[in-house]
Amino acid sequence: MQIGIRFHDTVELPFEERLQEIKRQGFSCTHIALSKVPGFTADTTALTPGYAMYMRDAFRRADLDVAVLGCYLNLANPNEASLHAIQEKYKAHIRFASLMGAGMVGTETGAPNETYSYDKEACHSKEALETFITNLRPVVDYAEKMGVIVAIEPVYRHIVWNPKRAREVLDRIESPNLQIIFDPVNLLWTDNYAQRYEVFEEAMDLLKDDICMIHLKDCVCEKDRIVSMGCGLGEMDYTSIVEFAHKYKPYIHATLEDTKPDNAVAARECIEGYEAKLK
Repeated sequence: MQIGIRFHDTVELPFEERLQEIKRQGFSCTHIALSKVPGFTADTTALTPGYAMYMRDAFRRADLDVAVLGCYLNLANPNEASLHAIQEKYKAHIRFASLMGAGMVGTETGAPNETYSYDKEACHSKEALETFITNLRPVVDYAEKMGVIVAIEPVYRHIVWNPKRAREVLDRIESPNLQIIFDPVNLLWTDNYAQRYEVFEEAMDLLKDDICMIHLKDCVCEKDRIVSMGCGLGEMDYTSIVEFAHKYKPYIHATLEDTKPDNAVAARECIEGYEAKLK
């Protein structure tokens, strides 16, 4: 696996120095959201070819891949004007990614309200899924025109909350430009935590052909929530995930999440330890 890190989890330095520090820590790629880069912007009107090419060249100089350009907005927003602006922002990110050289534009799958807040009955309803598919379709159509992958990330507390829902979205939109970011921990909540490895196996079985990236973090289950943290700090066993990547997804980008600058290297080494056992 090509192990990377989220840009906004790293130590704050001037942009190009920060990229060099990421490389120095042994990472080969990053997950970047422009809105989380100090001094930069994700405003739709600002996403010009020049801006994209500057970013492309800065990452190239640092010898880092841009694994994913994040655009985590709510495609199930019921406000028509807000939804239109969100869809236009996705299209701008898709154009930007095509020039920046990003592996994909990544997103989660929202909630059927204006506040992007979790309501289990509403988020997990059939109606919410229909809304999400309808609103995602023109974004994927645009991605096809631009030759860019859009990757959705199933999350228990969002609309696409389990592997079966993710498979339905893929099958109904039926585009090679729509793929999956596999974040095992994000598929968990208190009611399925005890069966977490079965959940992971189901995801890898149903979504195998369409997984294009992996997110890696650790977790523990508290009374009413799942708490996530850097790899090696919780209760996760990554054996099946690493085996899946090595068997089916050679050189896949796998970015760490919820690390801190002082434990990021240890989190990388944790995953590399699992990889070493396979050799």
